[in-house]
Amino acid sequence: MEDAPVTPLPRIKLGSQGMEVSVQGLGCMAMSAFYGPAKPEADMVALIRRAVAAGVTLLDTSDSYGPHTNEVLIGKALQDGVREKVEVATKFGISFAADGRREVRGDPEYVRAACEGSLRRLGVDCIDLYYQHRVDMSVPIEITIGELKKLIAEGKIKYIGLSEASASTIRRAHSVHPVTAVQLEWSLWSRDVEEDIIPTCRELGIGIVAYSPLGRGFFTRGPKLVDSLSDQDSRKHMPRFQYKNLEKNTQIFENVNAMAVRKGCTPSQLALAWVHHKGSDVCPIPGTTKIENFDNNMGALSLKLTLEEMGELESYANVGNVQGDRYAQMENTWKDSNTPPLSSWKAE
Repeated sequence: MEDAPVTPLPRIKLGSQGMEVSVQGLGCMAMSAFYGPAKPEADMVALIRRAVAAGVTLLDTSDSYGPHTNEVLIGKALQDGVREKVEVATKFGISFAADGRREVRGDPEYVRAACEGSLRRLGVDCIDLYYQHRVDMSVPIEITIGELKKLIAEGKIKYIGLSEASASTIRRAHSVHPVTAVQLEWSLWSRDVEEDIIPTCRELGIGIVAYSPLGRGFFTRGPKLVDSLSDQDSRKHMPRFQYKNLEKNTQIFENVNAMAVRKGCTPSQLALAWVHHKGSDVCPIPGTTKIENFDNNMGALSLKLTLEEMGELESYANVGNVQGDRYAQMENTWKDSNTPPLSSWKAE
């Protein structure tokens, strides 16, 4: 049976090393981890292939999702000729001990072992975009990037990315080898990156990949989202979804929803369109586990916003209006991701 024709989507350049991706990607985390129980594998493979048929080429995963099971899922979705149609992005740096404790590592031995593991689980010869998921604050970033540079030379990865890295860490990394993309949380209610991180990326010619562009589902369902979360869903413990904060944040959703009604779209389409309008170097990667939500997200691509509408949306969710941090514990985010100087490193 012949493959279904792929619908071309606009493509954007990520970074200055030649990587190009669809203007919107697909975040795959929730299919396997963190947002409740893992979803049925066959359904998720079908969803991923639906996205590829719709023209989405950037698939985003990590070895920590599961852990490991999300990469295995992506590997199965890549079979039957799908691999040649997509760019696969995965991440290393977060490992879990037997007792569930999280450890962040960026030492060369770990970087190499993590890459080999991801290649095996994904069933690919080369990872298109390989991110350091979180910055190891005990290892100079130059050491981590140096090992990634070797993996590029060996043909095991094509491009280097960073996630939740500070501006100074980005600069230091970029001086060792060009960074193609920085992944960060960017949405209507997560805009602190605009002060320093976004300008740094643009100064250096680094692409921007926006995760959780729908506020982890808040701009899809508003406060009703919380009522449907399982006990295994990490959002239950996030400050913005706690009762007192959520009560205040509800006004943000109601304002966005009112504009969406005026424009004849859904609030999630409006919130996602806002991210798209922030620049031609930005690729949002909304995640979903439902085909109808995926189709809804694709509708954001045809939505046009004026400068006045952009400003109105931003006024709804300015820093003073948003209640609660992104995470219950903000360690290992870009606000605290500086590493020791290179001169301090002594190889084992």
